[in-house]
Order: sequence, then C-alpha cells, then structure tokens
Amino acid sequence: MQEFGIMCTERDTEIVKGVLPYWPRIFCKISLDHDRRVREATQQAFEKLILKVKKHLAPYLKSLMGYWLMAQCDTYTPAASAAKDAFEAAFPPSKQPEAIAFCKDEITIVLQDHLIKETPDTLSDPQTVPEEEREAKFYRVVTCSLLALKKLLCLLPDNELDSLEEKFKSLLSQNKFWKYGKHSIPQIRSAYFELVSALCQRIPQLMKDEASKVSPSVLLSIDDSDPIVCPALWEAVLYTLTTIEDCWLHVNAKKSVFPKLSAVVREGGRGLAAVIYPYLLPFISKLPQSITDPKLDFFKNFLTSLIVGLSTERIKTSFSECSAVISAFFECLRFIMQQNLGEKEIEEMLVNDQLIPFIDAVLKDSKLQDGQLFNHLAETLNSWEAKADMEKDDKTVHNLEKVLLNFWERLSEICVEKINEPEADLKSVLGVSNLLQVLQKPKSSLKSNKKKVSKVRFADEMPESNKENEKCVSSEGENSEGSELVAELSLTHNCSDVISPLRKKPLEDLVCKLAEMSINYVNEQKSEQHLRFLSTLLNSFSSTQVFKMLLGDEKQSVVKAKPPEITKLAQKNPAVQFLYQKLIGWLNEDPKKDAGFLVDILYSALRCCDDNMERKDVLDDLTKVDLNWNSVLQIIEKACSSSDKHALVTPWLKGDILGEELVTLAEHLCNKHLESKGSSESYFSERWTLLSLVLSQHVKDDYLIGEVYVERIIVKLHETLSKTETLTEAENNDSSVSFICDVAYNYFSSAKGCLLMPSSEDLLLTLFQLCAQSKEKTHLPDFLICKLKNTWLSGVNLLVHQTGSIYKQSTFLHLSALWLKNQVQSSSLDIKSLQVLLSTVDDLLNALVESEDTYLLGVYIGSVMPNNSEWEKMRQSLPIQWLHRPLLEGRLSLNYECFKTDFKEQDTKKLPSHLCTSALLSKMILVALKKEIVLENNELEKIIAELLYSLQWCEELDNPPIFLTGFCEMLQKMNITYDNLCGLGNTSGLLQLLFNRSRENGTLWSLIIAKLILSRSVSSDEVKRHYRRKECFFPLTEGNMHTIQSLCPFLSKEDKKEFIAQCIPALLAWTKEDLCSTNGGFGHLAIFNSCLQTRSIDDEELLHGILKILISWKKDHEDIFLFSCNLSEVSPEILGVNIEIIRFLSLFLKYCSSPLAESEWDFIMCSMLAWLETTSENQALYSVPLVQLFACVSCDLACELSAFFDSTTLDTTGNLPVNLISEWKEFFSQGIHSLLLPLLVNVTGESKDTSETSFHNAMLKPMCETLTYIPKDQLLSHKLPARLVAGQKTNLPEYLQTLLNTLVPLLLFRARPVQIAVYHMLYKLMPELPQYDQDNLKSYGDEEEEPALSPPAALMSLLSTQEDLLENVLGCIPVGQIVTIKPLSEDFCYVLGYLLTWKLILTFFKAASSQISPELTSAANPPLFC
Repeated sequence: MQEFGIMCTERDTEIVKGVLPYWPRIFCKISLDHDRRVREATQQAFEKLILKVKKHLAPYLKSLMGYWLMAQCDTYTPAASAAKDAFEAAFPPSKQPEAIAFCKDEITIVLQDHLIKETPDTLSDPQTVPEEEREAKFYRVVTCSLLALKKLLCLLPDNELDSLEEKFKSLLSQNKFWKYGKHSIPQIRSAYFELVSALCQRIPQLMKDEASKVSPSVLLSIDDSDPIVCPALWEAVLYTLTTIEDCWLHVNAKKSVFPKLSAVVREGGRGLAAVIYPYLLPFISKLPQSITDPKLDFFKNFLTSLIVGLSTERIKTSFSECSAVISAFFECLRFIMQQNLGEKEIEEMLVNDQLIPFIDAVLKDSKLQDGQLFNHLAETLNSWEAKADMEKDDKTVHNLEKVLLNFWERLSEICVEKINEPEADLKSVLGVSNLLQVLQKPKSSLKSNKKKVSKVRFADEMPESNKENEKCVSSEGENSEGSELVAELSLTHNCSDVISPLRKKPLEDLVCKLAEMSINYVNEQKSEQHLRFLSTLLNSFSSTQVFKMLLGDEKQSVVKAKPPEITKLAQKNPAVQFLYQKLIGWLNEDPKKDAGFLVDILYSALRCCDDNMERKDVLDDLTKVDLNWNSVLQIIEKACSSSDKHALVTPWLKGDILGEELVTLAEHLCNKHLESKGSSESYFSERWTLLSLVLSQHVKDDYLIGEVYVERIIVKLHETLSKTETLTEAENNDSSVSFICDVAYNYFSSAKGCLLMPSSEDLLLTLFQLCAQSKEKTHLPDFLICKLKNTWLSGVNLLVHQTGSIYKQSTFLHLSALWLKNQVQSSSLDIKSLQVLLSTVDDLLNALVESEDTYLLGVYIGSVMPNNSEWEKMRQSLPIQWLHRPLLEGRLSLNYECFKTDFKEQDTKKLPSHLCTSALLSKMILVALKKEIVLENNELEKIIAELLYSLQWCEELDNPPIFLTGFCEMLQKMNITYDNLCGLGNTSGLLQLLFNRSRENGTLWSLIIAKLILSRSVSSDEVKRHYRRKECFFPLTEGNMHTIQSLCPFLSKEDKKEFIAQCIPALLAWTKEDLCSTNGGFGHLAIFNSCLQTRSIDDEELLHGILKILISWKKDHEDIFLFSCNLSEVSPEILGVNIEIIRFLSLFLKYCSSPLAESEWDFIMCSMLAWLETTSENQALYSVPLVQLFACVSCDLACELSAFFDSTTLDTTGNLPVNLISEWKEFFSQGIHSLLLPLLVNVTGESKDTSETSFHNAMLKPMCETLTYIPKDQLLSHKLPARLVAGQKTNLPEYLQTLLNTLVPLLLFRARPVQIAVYHMLYKLMPELPQYDQDNLKSYGDEEEEPALSPPAALMSLLSTQEDLLENVLGCIPVGQIVTIKPLSEDFCYVLGYLLTWKLILTFFKAASSQISPELTSAANPPLFC
C-alpha cells in the first residue's frame, strides 16, 4: 500500500484514474485487515488517491462510504486518524453531512449486515485464519460498526433522519443487537452505549417505542465498572432517563437498579469515582418522586452510601477520587436541601445525620482532608447564606436560617469535643484549624482551584449554537430543578467579599470558645498542642476581642523599665499586653525548640497594632532586650515567606536598631572560634543562618535590612577571611571561615540583577586569592577550599551577568588581574602553587566567557599581560646555565662572560617568574581560544613566543632540577602545548615575531626557530621566506650570528655558500682589534664553523684558504693566540676567537682530505700543544665557562690529532711530510700525554661534582678520549707522584705500582669517560704484570713466606669494595632476573666499574704463563656477581 500511495503521488492523474473501478473492492477488504499497519497504510494511500483524482471518486462513493466510516472509528488510533484525514481531504466539514446523506442507505445496509449477519467465520476464512485472529477481527468490526452508526446519526442532517427510521427500527427489532449491551468485550459494550445515547438524542421517538428493551439494557447495567464502558454507560443512563419518561415501568428500581447503584457507590466507584460521581447529581435529579418515596429513607441511604464509599482505602489514597466523592456528596446534599427546604425531618437528617458526621469523619482522618471538603463546605454555606440574604420569601429565609443555626450548633459541639481533651488528637486539632481557616474566608477558593473540565449540563443550559458533534456528546435533559440548582450556584459567585452575618457571629463565638479552652490548657498543663492550635486560630482570627479574652482577668504586668510609649501601648492594646505578658516568656523558655508557631502569634499580635510605627516600636524594644537571636531569625524567616507579614515588619527590618545589632553580631561571630564543642556549633549555626538570611534575601530587588548595614557586615566577613593565612590548619578548621563561605555563597547566589557593592567585591577578591594559593600558604583544609571555590564562583557568576561595561565597573576584575600578574612575576611559586593558581584561573575564565560582554575575557587577559620591559626583565632573570650545552655543541658562540651562579639552594623549588607568567597566560589564551574569542594586539603570538622561550630554556639545561621537569610535565597534562595553541588560533605572525626577536637578541630565540624546524612544527618553505635576503644579516650582530648558526643545519648548500661568501672577505680585512669582535673575525669564523660542522663544505681549496688566513693571523697578531699564558688576564673576546680558531682546526682535520704542507702541520700541532699547556696551567679557572669551553676544544683538537695519527697506515704516510710521524711520536704525543695524565689525576681528585653531564666536567670527555690513545711506553714513563700503600703485597716496581694505585680507584669515578679511559690505559698494562710474578717466583724457594701471586692488589682491593657496593644494589635480586640500571646513575657506574675490573683481571690471567696461572687462580677470590 505504501508503494501504491507513492504511485498515486508520482503518476499522472489519467493513469491513477484507471485504478478507481477496482478500488472499492480492494479498499473494503483491506480496510478490515487484521494487521493494523496495513489498515493505516491503506488510509494513507487512500488520501493520496483522493488528492490525485478528486471529484472523479464520486461514482464510487456509495460502495466505499460504509467501510470508510468504519475506518474512521478504527480501534487503532493512527489508522482512524489517517481515515479521518482522507475524509477531510475529500469533503470539507460543511460538505460532510451532504456526502453522508448521499450514501446513507448503503452505509446503513453495510453496518447492519456487520452487526446482525456477520460472524467470525464469515468475515475470515476458518481454513487459513486462526480462531483467535478471526474473533479479534470480528469484535473490531462490530465495535467499528456500532461507532460508525453513531457517527452516521451525528453527521446526518435532521431532515434525513426520517428516511432511516425504518432501517433502524429493523435493527432494533433484532435481539442480537440488544445482546451487545451484555457482550464480554468492553469495547463493544462501550460502542453500544454510545450508539444508544445517539439514538435517544437523534431518534427519540423510536427509542420510546423500544422502551421495554432500552430501559433494562441500560439501567440494569448501571453497575458495570469497566473503565472503558463507564463514561458511555452513564451518558446512556442520563439520556435514557431524559428521553424515556416511563423507563422505570420496565425495570424494578428498588430491587434491581438502586441496589446496584448503592453497591457501586459504597465501594467508592470501584476506582472510577472521577468518572461516575459527576453523573450522580443529574441522575438523582431525574428520579420521579414515585421512585424515591419515602424520600427520607431514600436520600438518607443514598448519602450514607456516599460517605461509606469515602472511607475505602482506594479513595483515601487518590486525590482525584476523593475530590470526586466529596464534590458529589455536597452537590447532592445541596440539591436535596433545595428540593426539600422546609421539611424539618429531611433538613435535620441532612445536617445532623449526614453533613456533621461527614465533617467529623474527615476531621479524624487527615487523608480525607486533602479532598477539599472544607472548601466544598464553605461553598455550600456561601450558597445558603447568599440565598437567605437575597430571598424575598420570609418562609424560605426562616428555613435557611434555621438550617444554618442548627449547623453551627452541631459544628461547635464536634469542634469543642476535639479540642477539649488534655491529650488532643493531633490530626483532629489540625483538621479543626484548617476547617476554621477555610470558613473564615468570605469566598471559597474552590472555584479558582478548579481546572476547566467538561461539565454535565441540563437541556435548558445548552447553547443553541453548539456544533453537531457536541449535541451528540453532551448530556441533555429537561428538568426545572436543574435550572434552579444552577441559579443557586450562581448566587455564590455574586456574594459579597464580606462574611455574611449569618456566619460571622457563630464563627466568632466558636473561635472565642476554642481559644479560651486552649489558653486554659496552656496555662494549666502547658499543652503544646493547644498552644499550636491557638497559634493557627490567631493567625486567621487576630482581633483585640480574642486577645482580650485570652488575657482574662489578669492584671497588667509589663516591666516598669520599659519605655513610656511601650507601656502606654500595652495599656491600650490587649494584643501588645498579651505579647509581653505571655508570648515573650514562651519564646524564651527553650531557645533551641522550634518556635515558629509562637512567632505566628507574634505576627497576629502585631496585626492588632494601629500602624507601622507602633509595630516598629514594639519590635525595636524586643530586639534590644527580650528576643533571643533564634526568635529574631524566625521572625525574619516568616517575613520572607509572606508578603503580608513582611509589610508588617518592614520599618523594623530597615531600622537602625536591628541593623546595629546585626553588625555587632557579625563582629562577635567572626572573632569567636568554636572552642567549646558542647553547644557552640548549634549556637553559632543559628546566628550565622540569621546573617545569611538578612544578606541573601531580597524583596523587590532590595535588601531586607538597610544597605549600609549590609555593607558593614560584609566588611567584617572580609576582615576575618583576610586573617586566615596567619592561622594554622587546625585553627582554620575550627574557625568561622566555613560559616563565612556559606553566608557569602548565599549572598552572591541571591543577588540577581543587583550591582555588587565595593565591600562585596573586596570580599570576592579575597575568596579568589585564598583559592588561588596553595594549602601550604593559606593553611586551609580541603573542605574549606572546596567551599571557598563554590563561593567565589557564585560571586563571579553574578558579576559576569551584569549589564554594561563590566570590567570598568568591577574592581574585582581589575584587582584580581593585577594580583595574578604580581603572583607570577614575584618568583615565589613552586609547582604545586602554580598548579593551584592555573586551576583557579581556569575556573575564573570559564565563568567570564558566560558574560554577554564578548570583549571581557580579552580585556582581562590584556590586563595580566606584562609589557615589553617586564618580559625582558623576566627573561634576563632566568639563570644563564642553559647556555652550557649550546656552547659545548657549537650551536651558539659567545665572546663575553655573561654567566651567573647556578641555582641557589633556597630557589631549588621556586619556579622562575618567566615560566610562571608564560604558563599562566598560555592557560588563559587556551581557554579563550576554545571559546573562539579573538585577542587583540597580537597577544596570542606574543604569549606563544614567551611559552616557547620558557620551554626552550628548560630543554637546554643540563641535569635540570626536578621541579623544572615537573613544570614541563604539568604543561603537558594541562594541554598547554605549542601544537594545541597554534591549532586553536591564528598564529600567522608568530614566525615573523620569532625571527625578529632572534635577529635582535639571538640566544634562546635563535634556538627556538631551530627547534620548530627540527620538530617539523613549521615547514622549511615558511622559514625560507625570512632569510631569503642574506645581505640583511650583515653587518653581523650577536642576534644575526646566532640566527644563522641555528639555521645552518637546515640550510641548503646554496644558502650556506651565500653566507660563506659574505664571511670570507671579512676574514681577510680586519685589524687586530676587530679580529675578536662579533662583526669581525670571531663572528664570521663562528658562522663558517657552523656551516662546516654540518659537513656541507666540500671545497678543499676554501678550507686551505681559511687555514692560511689563520696562519697569517698568527704571524701578524701572535699575541691574540693563547699559547702558554695565564687566562685570568685574558679578555673574553680573545678567548672567544681562540675557541673558534681551535674549533675550526678540529673540523678541518675531520673533514679535509687533501694533504697539508709541513708548515701547516707545524702550525696545527704546535698551536695544539701550546693551547694544551695553557689548559693545563689554568686548571684553577675551569669554573669560568669560557675557560672550560677553551679546555674542551683544546682537548678535542688533541684528540682529533691523536686519532688521525693512530689511524695512519703505510699507504697514508706517503702523503705526509717525511719527519711528521716521528715528530708526533717523539715530541707531540709525549707532550700531550705528559700534560693530560697529571691533569686527569688532578681534575678527578679535586672535582666535587662528579656528574659527567655537569658543565664543570665537560672537558673530561675530550681529555679522557685523548688519553685512550696514550702509547704503553709513554704510560710506563709517567711522571706521576709516588702513591704506595703500606703493607701492600706486590712484585711490581714502584713506578708501576704507583700507576696502578693512581688509576685503579678511578674505575669507580662517577663519569663514564674517566672509567673507560682508565680501563684502556690499564688494559695496556695488564699483559706486562704477570712477568714480574714469574721473575720473582724463583726467589722464594723453600722459604716459609708465601709469594705474592694474586692479581694486582689495587685491583683486588677495588673488587672487594665494588662487591660491597653491588651487594646493596643487586643483593636482593634473584639469579636470572633482568634488572634495568638507570643510565648515568651511581648504580650504573658501580656496575660498569665492576665489569671493567673483571675484564682487566681476566686479561691479567690470560697474559700469565702456564706455570703461575694455577697459583694465581687459587689466590683470587671466586667471583660474586660476575
């Protein structure tokens, strides 16, 4: 069917019209299909067919219409809706009756056939369809047919009804039709009763003719309690009673109908009270007197059944059901009273036997009091009173007055009975209170509380203009009593707002009687229940008359010390006198007790004062002397809960007396700590609650108390919070901070739309500062920090939702920005403090982005942003140790001394201000970028640049302190990274900014660019744009030089050639003074070295040319070459140029393959040895970084030469000068090692910092690497001072034992280069040592003394020490388990030294002769860890 519908939409009309002849047969069949989805799809397709063919459907309407009406009554709602949509698409509402009339005969035939002739087996094939499915389809078809007949009657015009009368008469003559009223399927019964109602309305005469069948069928089903059937059934009942006047002739009302009705009512409607009970009044109004006689018994039984039904548990637990029963009871009661007014027995029965017991039952059961009984009672009394006031018939008035008098007498009796008990039942007392409160109101609130619902109407109420459908659905009837009831009800609406005299006098008498009774119980037995009841009474009936009665004969006993105006007022006003004589005593009896009801009495007394001034005088006096703070709190709470009560005490709340008392209270609470745990917590809690209330509650956007007092209280809170840092955590835990947080939170949360006063912004700033600092500084426990956070966030939330220019108006935003700026620039933050600060700022910014002011966050970040001079100052304050690595690795060059001392001990946990500031601002822009906020003045690029500067500084440090590695990890965890920041914002100008700073300042800025290129964060093409014009880098400055040096590893050969081309001419033309300057020989040679270091210069002639230039420098300016001189007298500029010259020579040897002239070799080797002598002679100056660097490059050059000559072969010596090899061996090599071996001993002996990565030990690596090339004969001919150990057994000569005793301990040195170098030197000695044991073995002969045949004692002694050390490291590790030793750690050196020692011992064994090997093996200890 869905495809058919699509086809109808897409195909041409002519094609679709071809379906029409076949459509009726298809439609009539599948519109009854068992599958509801098929039925829905059929109706949807039908609508599309109608929209396509339109009027061409007309010839087929008669064969379709019966099934079409049935489809509109389908039990599956979507299918029915689709059928109605199709029907409306075919016929507008005005044309529908005409279309139905056109097909009425065919419709009737189809529907009657379904009702009378069809069975489950005729509708479906028994052979193929299961029985259950056949029956379900049949029941649905019957239901739809009944409802379709109803629809037919409702839509058919009046003038067409007569023509169908015969067909309906035929239908009604069938017994099968009437059996549908007793069918087992509820849907069928419901449809049947709907059709009966329609028949009574549209063809009443036909139904009168069939009265004998209609009446039993409907009236005897009155106890049907199925929720589907009930609404239709009761509508049919009313139509039957209205249409068929003699219906009671065909049923036995008293034996058949009323017992069933009574059973239903006694059972509370069996869960359907809300459906059934609205029909009860119309039902009894239609009962003829002949049926209800004797009236007294009938109405008594009927109302009694209603009351019994109210007591069922189902009614009590359902508000709607209970309300329906109570409403029906009072409607019927009023109707019966109206119909039988003047009949004494019935009047007394209604009041004494029904109404009063009903009220009594409800007073005893609190569940029933929710059913609005008291409102219905008040409405009933209003109607009687209104009728008595407006009725002209004296007899009627007299009867109504008599009824009302009887009611009040009986009501008074039951109320007195409930109250006049020492242990009065709480439910009953509460019920009496509620009843009297409702009765005191001149108009019932019932009408205003009712929702608009459908009503049962009588015939004369029905407007003539109702739609056709409404006349089928609404209940109608013709009865004069109904009109009278409506008239009576209308009187209630017109009654005056003033209580009727018929109610006022008896009500006041009853109130006074109950009040007097209650005060007696209070005075004599201190009954709290009676006091509470008295409070509710006075709340509704506060008058001087009642208070006068409460005082009784007691004399005035107001304290003489009271001011005259109070004394005079008490004498004049019984309410004030009662307040001072009784109420104050009750209030002060137990301050902890909930005295809300007593405060209600206070308000009742205040109502009796003549004006606000009197009330203010009384409350001021009570505040100063009589009232405790708990009572004041409850008075203000009551004022906040009721506008009427607030109006009574407004002058007092705004007055000076209360304001000053509250300020004093705030000062007391803030200065008082909770020391005595016994009662202090509740004592303080109540008072803090009071302060919170007066600050947080607003009436019409105004404070409860005077604004000046609000500000003074906030100042006190602020002063207290400011002192928290001076207290310990334990003291803060017990302080008033927690209460202040609660008060401030409520204050900020409630001040919607109010501008914050200056004092509250100061308070907000302090709250923010306490949260933004670490616990170690604020000494606040975690729970208080959490409270503080919630509090200041509520304040900021209030702030950002204000209108206007928030930043200009708010002192908090301005001062907090300055405070943040100062915090990060003060260099007083450790990792934890910075984390806390960043977390708090994150919360703040996320609150600021909620503001309507889109520029607020950007302005705030700009306020925290340092200016250029502040940034420069912070960069300069960074320790300069970062330069060590770039200098050693040749990435940067310097010719001035800029180093300061290392990190001070006290600063080892404090982060430099630059790191803190860049982290804070990066966090801030990260939040801004995520919220797509655009920053001005290139702030984004500037902040990212400073973050990169901080990170590069950390990266360049050797052995950075733990707190610096922690800082970098923290940034990663917070996603504060270059990639994140660039990914969120537009950073197109960042690279240009970095280049500008690099060329201006060099140093770290240059390394940042290299880092970005290396990490592929920027492409080479992006970088190339910034160095395309090489000449702009000249003349050289430090910035330009460093920029070129950093770019060198990434430059193409062509670019490097262009830079070198700029440098070569400069190297030729400088004077002595200019050789050492940046724009002279030093700078240009540094750039050349950087290019050469990348192995990209393959021009041998160029390299030799540079070498010749250096030789010329030596000839012309020999004094700048630091040969055998005291470096303490040398300037950094000369040191710098020497370092670059030495570095060039090392690189030249490494990368130049063409042969050198003898003069060139002499220059290189003589210079090297002279520089080494300078290095050796200036050991005391190694702490100076440039001297350390000079020593490193000097040793590097020696190492390069050693490596070169060590690798020479017979093939390569042919290219060297004739005597060069012999000169090297006999003079230069001897000179190198005679200088470096003692230097090694001295350096390792004096070094306190043994870390190999320390800059102070940087020269160890090249020096030790050079020593590995020392020949054995030079090693044996050492000039080291003698080092012998007393008692050491040895066969070695003294010079050899000295060498061992000097070098062996260095196998445990904390630097690997030393361990490796010592190993290589000792390894060369090991094969020589066993020979001395063999030579001396013979000399012992047969003497008793044992020969010294173990491996060298120095090695064995070291081995023993190493085993002790390794025992601590590996002793607990099982054999076979793999252990990872951290590189460069102390344990790593122990393990490496141990393994090297064993390798030397094994080498010693290997060199020993077979004669002494067994002796040596037995002498050596077995290996422990080897």
